[in-house]
Amino acid sequence: MDLTQLIQTVALYALPVLFAITVHEAAHGYAARHFGDNTAWSMGRVTLNPIKHIDPIGTILMPLLLYFATSGAFVFGYAKPVPVRFGQLRNPKRDMIWVALAGPGANLAQAWIWGALLYLLVGAGVTEPFFIEMCQAGTLVNLVMFAFNLFPLPPLDGGRILVGLLPYRAAVAVSRLEPWGFFIVMGLIYFHIVDRLWMRPVMALTSGLLELLLLPFSWLAN
Repeated sequence: MDLTQLIQTVALYALPVLFAITVHEAAHGYAARHFGDNTAWSMGRVTLNPIKHIDPIGTILMPLLLYFATSGAFVFGYAKPVPVRFGQLRNPKRDMIWVALAGPGANLAQAWIWGALLYLLVGAGVTEPFFIEMCQAGTLVNLVMFAFNLFPLPPLDGGRILVGLLPYRAAVAVSRLEPWGFFIVMGLIYFHIVDRLWMRPVMALTSGLLELLLLPFSWLAN
């Protein structure tokens, strides 16, 4: 692995990734507080301080090891989850949907912001590759986080949304998968099932939606 290439990749993605995970987790905590659970707020996790959300293994070590092991073909990581006591929400089954949606929703909003910034830079005549590529990286990172976290299996946000939407018995059955959910997802990633059957279609649809939302900025840039 080319060390120079690694440094350039880290420099491009460091800021977008930090923003992506920080705002994602803070959004969960803010939504939980709004719907009645102050757990994350009382622990100081509803914050834009990235240090509060970084997991040394999941946010730093694992992505770097995977980057080297796969020559940059596959990178995966995770942040320190914001604690939510769903039983303390005013309407647990309904409100858990909104709490879970808050994280991916924050990523979708950030993807739009990075895309808008890219068009503004181009419209202003900025040609510095580093800034252009950082905006592209920020858009990509947030689209990936949006799609991946919506995968319908707990403990991912999509799994919690599914539990909130299903009838009681089905919701209980799905929620029982949570202790093994992480390992199931890893297996599905390894066999490219998540990539082919979920990530690509969801990201394609989301990218199309994002292009529509960015049309005013696209016209400005041209």
